Amino acid sequence: MRRSVITWLPWSSLALTVLALAIKLFLTFLDDPSASLSTTLEVLLILSFSTVGVLVSSNRPGNAIGWLFCSGALIWALGELSLQYGVHLLAVEAGTPPVVDWAAWFGGWARGLGWFLIVSFLLLLFPDGQLPSPRWRPVLWGSAGYVAFFTLAIWLSPVSNDLRLMSADNPMGLDLRSMSLFSEIANLTSPLVLLAGGLAVIFRFRRSVGEERQQLKWFAYAVFVMLVLFTSWFLLGLAGLTKIDSLVFIVPLLGLPVAVGIAILKHRLYDIDVIINRTLVYGVLTVLLALVYFGAVAGLQRLLSALVGGGNQLAIVASTLTIAALFSPLRSGIQSFIDRRFYRKKYDAAKTLESFSARLREETDLETLSDDLVTVARETVQPAHVSLWLREPRERR
Repeated sequence: MRRSVITWLPWSSLALTVLALAIKLFLTFLDDPSASLSTTLEVLLILSFSTVGVLVSSNRPGNAIGWLFCSGALIWALGELSLQYGVHLLAVEAGTPPVVDWAAWFGGWARGLGWFLIVSFLLLLFPDGQLPSPRWRPVLWGSAGYVAFFTLAIWLSPVSNDLRLMSADNPMGLDLRSMSLFSEIANLTSPLVLLAGGLAVIFRFRRSVGEERQQLKWFAYAVFVMLVLFTSWFLLGLAGLTKIDSLVFIVPLLGLPVAVGIAILKHRLYDIDVIINRTLVYGVLTVLLALVYFGAVAGLQRLLSALVGGGNQLAIVASTLTIAALFSPLRSGIQSFIDRRFYRKKYDAAKTLESFSARLREETDLETLSDDLVTVARETVQPAHVSLWLREPRERR
């Protein structure tokens, strides 16, 4: 592919994506202002994929993921615009105009196709745009076959798969019982395709080394955060503490394109170890402090109520002071435990340097210190070869 095409093609796709999403956002504000938050976050998600795709395809044109993100985000955006346009026509006109039928048909297909292109093939091709090995080609062809089957099911389905446009009739649909069966099969088999892609990521991670392992760590971290947010949100919704809506499927995905872009472009690639460490430390610390706080508040309230018949504010103040006193000791203990359990090399290196610093204050023999310094360098840095050169001091004139 010529350099000029590599330059203008991704940016053209980004411009079209921005235009489509801007019109969709405008129509949403006109038709349903209450849905502006979820629509804005959805627009940001699609723009994130498109922007990362432009950056990757411009800097790494041989990596298929960049082109995948550009095309998938553009198709997704056009699908969202088509669906929103159909909803807008239903709101301003009586009945169901023929344009609504075509908008519902194209929008339902394009939205699903764009999302599936990004997610499924990303699992198979991340991070270098190649399959983990030739043995995964059947999975790749299976994903392509699913795309074709999904297209056939949506094109021939008698109704739209968007709940807002259920009154629209598919102009290409066939009113047959088998068509609804095709749609159900497409919905049931999509998790299997994603599961196969996830197994490809696991296989690649197990045999990865060096920079590729760091890239996969970024991806795994983004997926882990996504699953934690989705599970927590869903459980809180079941408990009645929050509302389960479209945001539960949008917000957890926002970090995925960012992590993919950092991993592929290798910008601050090795910072992922620090991020994972801090997430583990402060995640465990937050859970423990929350348990201590609510347990202390409940216990002190009962105790003070039995003694003085009140004292809710006093229980809250005492619990807050307890949390403040426990913060630093708990953080140090959790940090030490995580370093010993998950970052053993780093922990051993820190202990070795600490021991050497103590000997350095007491030892005066230069030869002994030289041997200790070589030993410390070998244990902490683990080089292929280590030697120490000491310059002879010059004689004073």
